[in-house]
Amino acid sequence: MASYVRLALFLILLCSPFLVDAVNRDNFKRCDQSSFCRRCRKIEPGKTPYQLLPDTLIQNESMITIDLFNKDTGVSYVVQLTSLKESTFRLHINEKNPLHPRYENEYALHDQPQITKLDSVEKTTESITVVKGENKAILYVNPFKIDLYSQGVLIISANARGLMRFEHLRTKPVRSEQGENAEGAEINNNTYPGDGADSDPGAWEENFKEHHDAKPFGPEAVAMDFSFPGSEHAYGVPEHADSLALQSTKSTDPYRLYNLDVFEYETNERMALYGAIPVLYAHGKERSSGVFWHNTAETWIDILSSADNNVVESIVNFVSGSTKKSQVDAYFMSESGVIDVFFMLGPKPLDVFKQYTVLTGTAPLPQMFALGYHQSRWNYNDQDDVATIAESFDTHDLPLEAMWLDIEYADNKKYFTWDSRKFPNPLEMVHNLTGKGRKLVVIIDPHIKRDNNYFLHNDATSFGYYIKNRDGKDYEGWCWPGSSSYLDFFDPKVIEYYVGLYNLDKFHGTTNDVYIWNDMNEPSVFNGPEITALKDLVHHGGWEHRDVHNINGHMYIRATYEALFRRSGGSLRPFVLTRSFFAGSQRYATMWTGDNMADWNHLRISYPMCLSVAISGMSFCGADVGGFFKNPDSELFIRWYQAGAWLPFFRQHSHIETKRREPWTFNEETTQIVREALRLRYSYLPLWYTLFREHEVNGLPVIRPLWAHYPLESEAFTIDDHLLLGDSLLVRPVFQSGATEVAVYFPGENKVTWYDIDTMQPYQKTGYIKIPVTIHKIPVFQRSGSIVPRKMRIRRSTVAMKNDPYTLIIIADSNGKASGNLYIDDETSFEYRHGKYLYVRITLDSNKITSTLIDKLASYETQSWLERIDVANPPQGIKSAQLESHSMGRVTLETTYNPHNNVLTIRKPAVNMGEEWTIELLH
Repeated sequence: MASYVRLALFLILLCSPFLVDAVNRDNFKRCDQSSFCRRCRKIEPGKTPYQLLPDTLIQNESMITIDLFNKDTGVSYVVQLTSLKESTFRLHINEKNPLHPRYENEYALHDQPQITKLDSVEKTTESITVVKGENKAILYVNPFKIDLYSQGVLIISANARGLMRFEHLRTKPVRSEQGENAEGAEINNNTYPGDGADSDPGAWEENFKEHHDAKPFGPEAVAMDFSFPGSEHAYGVPEHADSLALQSTKSTDPYRLYNLDVFEYETNERMALYGAIPVLYAHGKERSSGVFWHNTAETWIDILSSADNNVVESIVNFVSGSTKKSQVDAYFMSESGVIDVFFMLGPKPLDVFKQYTVLTGTAPLPQMFALGYHQSRWNYNDQDDVATIAESFDTHDLPLEAMWLDIEYADNKKYFTWDSRKFPNPLEMVHNLTGKGRKLVVIIDPHIKRDNNYFLHNDATSFGYYIKNRDGKDYEGWCWPGSSSYLDFFDPKVIEYYVGLYNLDKFHGTTNDVYIWNDMNEPSVFNGPEITALKDLVHHGGWEHRDVHNINGHMYIRATYEALFRRSGGSLRPFVLTRSFFAGSQRYATMWTGDNMADWNHLRISYPMCLSVAISGMSFCGADVGGFFKNPDSELFIRWYQAGAWLPFFRQHSHIETKRREPWTFNEETTQIVREALRLRYSYLPLWYTLFREHEVNGLPVIRPLWAHYPLESEAFTIDDHLLLGDSLLVRPVFQSGATEVAVYFPGENKVTWYDIDTMQPYQKTGYIKIPVTIHKIPVFQRSGSIVPRKMRIRRSTVAMKNDPYTLIIIADSNGKASGNLYIDDETSFEYRHGKYLYVRITLDSNKITSTLIDKLASYETQSWLERIDVANPPQGIKSAQLESHSMGRVTLETTYNPHNNVLTIRKPAVNMGEEWTIELLH
């Protein structure tokens, strides 16, 4: 009984947000507490023991293979360098004769990367040169190093600093009681001296607090350094509550990738959080490039830049008049696996983003409802509470897409069940929501309550579906239900079983309009080391949890996505929200930034956090509006809605112990301003939807940092409190209390004019300008030369808006031209993949506005029509307009001109959006 009391006290301390104000750092490791990070970080630059053996070179059309030798240990490795499409090379290094297989991830990549033929391979005694088009790689023999060039310029250098480490698999040395190798003991041939790993006290077993890691396979770390000459900043490797531009780790811990449930995480920190995407981008005025470190084990990343020069070197450079070219250096260190890295050579930011998504895939187009507003809380009390809240959105004239239910809806936190007292008729609840075009989202977590009266636990126990301890028994941890075990989603039989649980005849009370939220899937284990699972647990195939930890959550959402896909017979696009993620998770789920707090710092950090995952392939990101923990005042609440309306995923969510905070719970002014923010979001849904479809096709992020489109403007390289929506809108929220003005950076080198979306006031000068703000709005601007589609009739949900008419906002550039795209389909199904859609290009040129179908072979019958066109900075002296289309012939249209904001308005062209047409502006 005493142990249960202690556990209860532990859980209370862990889970109550009001007992502590910040993360308990002692729960999580530092690099010096992690033996493999400690070992890798101790390597001295320039002393690499690795050398290639040129005589072992083998080549085929797209790849070279060559042996690599460690002079200190006598261990041989196999190096493969493969040429891929999209200016990408793949480097793979593994032991030549390992004691047993090392884990190689097969779930992050979208498909097998497409190889491309090499142009030439040249070998000398000093190097091997591989050429593909304007790109080439030079592999130096001794010491081993790889330089990658494009257009004759060195872009990336691997192992240039000589920090590579590949700890070979070995048998555990026999030691005497004094801790030394026993005299006369036979050392296995696979155990070599020279790398110093065996002398590390954490090499063969490691303790952290009260937890023990058996490490049966000993040291097996891999590491490699990468240099990016000419680059000024590095980005990526999410998830961290830190700036978008990565900071130097010279005097701090490295950035850490290890999916963890971090309670009340702090901002401006490099600590690991819920997700891990090991892709890093480097950018300078001349070029962008990147590396994707394809490894699912715990990983630490050191970052250095030119600013880390020592003082003496800086003085010498100043006195001599020399200038050192900027450079970013990164050092990836992983606990296990192999070295498998993709080099993406750019040259532009959008090129390298696309190169990464070619490897890991893009997000499928979401249903339109997913882009609207979601209302959540831990927890809505019961069925009546859900109905009351949903009806109140109508009463207060607020649009809403989905109500969400947290863990309390289930019977004693047993997922795939309902609490029959609180939710006696869930189908009725669902039908009441769907009758008004809304959805229900319920949470399903990975921890399974160990209860003999729970069918899922009994099945998992009987069929051996749980993750195992090292002794082969089912692993037992603690989470919300108490004693819990965890399904092993690396086992195909488990996936098939789990997918079946979502069938409508199994998960009673649900319909195809009920969608899923996967939380706690790092996995979170309250009594585990670092609040997660033991590393020496065993998954299907014999792989240790240490090998696959960072992709555990990915495997969970992969199965959930498949379950929802099959549930509808493959007709409806699934919607899944996840907290844990890895590279490639964009193919299955939306993510959010986890358990943030109701303070200004957490509002501010939501933008760089979402921008970081967006450029790392996962555009569909949001943060809990209002903050999960604690209670926002009305000003913070308003500013969060105004900022959240411009992030892809838009949901309010809060802790069970916070005050109710639906939009009408403060005062009438707050409700009105929140209403304005919601209506603004909904008016731009045609743009959001178009951008998500274009992301699926071309891999470009939906939201983007300024430097993605303005790569020459150094001042923009570190800006992360702005974002671009596509390339058309510039958003700069208010992140400070009491603000009466904010500094807005206008990019474009004086060649672009930005127009306030409300007043159409133009701003042309590049650089920072202080813009006045009131509580009613944040600065948002549309770029000259762009055309943005909107819907101005805001209704209760996107379902009600489906056939509503469009408005086009056109802003002519200095040459009188503009362009933009619009995508339309049925907003729910996969029929668009069978050609049932409209993809429209709209242009303004030579006083003609023209709509043409980009994909002539696609078709979709829409009832939506064109209601209005606003042209800012229009041609002068326009008196009328004439529409010409196949169905309407020639029609003269009404026009008005507003001299105060220089906007020409064309009212009710009334042409169907699926038809090609031209409107000529007449003098």
